[in-house]
Amino acid sequence: MNELDTLVDNAKAAFAQASAPADLENAKAQFLGKSGRITELMKGMAQLSVEEKKSRGAAINVAKQAIEAALNARRQQLADEELNAQLRAEALDVTLPGRRRVGGGLHPVARAQERIEAIFSSMGFDVADGPEIETDWYSFTSLNNPPNHPARSMQDTFYVDMKDEEGLLLNLRPHTSPMQVRYAQAHAKKYAGQAHMPDIRVIAPGRTYRVDSDATHSPMFHQVEGLWIGENVSFKDLKVMYLDFIRAFFETDALKLRFRPSYFPFTEPSAEIDIMFEHGPLAGRWLEVSGSGQVHPQVVRNMGLDPERYIGFAFGSGIDRLAMLRYGVNDLRLFFDGDLRFLSQFQ
Repeated sequence: MNELDTLVDNAKAAFAQASAPADLENAKAQFLGKSGRITELMKGMAQLSVEEKKSRGAAINVAKQAIEAALNARRQQLADEELNAQLRAEALDVTLPGRRRVGGGLHPVARAQERIEAIFSSMGFDVADGPEIETDWYSFTSLNNPPNHPARSMQDTFYVDMKDEEGLLLNLRPHTSPMQVRYAQAHAKKYAGQAHMPDIRVIAPGRTYRVDSDATHSPMFHQVEGLWIGENVSFKDLKVMYLDFIRAFFETDALKLRFRPSYFPFTEPSAEIDIMFEHGPLAGRWLEVSGSGQVHPQVVRNMGLDPERYIGFAFGSGIDRLAMLRYGVNDLRLFFDGDLRFLSQFQ
């Protein structure tokens, strides 16, 4: 065995010992690199005669080709081993039982709405549902919000490219108050001409729309509004009723309630309703949960009732807000992202 045969055998042995592509490249440098054995042999031909260069060069090229062939074979072998290892790691065992279809459930906001409806129904309130596309009169004017009044900016909403009888664009309702007016009108008409009219007690839950879109608001949100009108209804009834509701909703008596003076065009006087938990992570903080107030005489009149005879209160609460407090959710956007990792926690 001559020098070149020994060199080829040594290269094959070195390549065979390489267990990773990086090791193989290091072995390649020993034989085929700029300072490798083959290069050194080629440099040593400078002192040979022309005839000797021909024979020596041909022999070196044969050895070089043999080393390159061994190198490529080992490269392919390492690639095949890596692929087989990956296939084994990602293999699918078809003998495993199939995945069960997980049952669905209510969205947390829908769950909160059902709970609200059940609580108020137990208090004698009807649950009313109405159109989400409303006329200007029901969304604003009937609620003591005449055209061009600055208070309309508080409920700025979206508009539909259709007009009502007055030539004004239809809108996506900014609150569920229009349903309160519709319900009261139907109630007043039903008992018109009778000596006594039963109290109007109704809640109107549903989707509402406003031009709000930031970390704490959504252009579409859920609201529940309540209305109680009769011949002798006062703020005392509102406080007792709402305190009973909020304690039932959160399943605790360990919370307080307060009223803060506020302004709404459809109520006078008006108040914000705040609650404070006595225990838990939110304990000691006043949290706003609702707006409320005594129904404005003009709104009572628009309902088809005599404001000198009938009086009452209205309130509006964000269902999303109540759901966040009940379930400990700290980001409103989680309700609308559709992430099953979040929603599955409520199944």
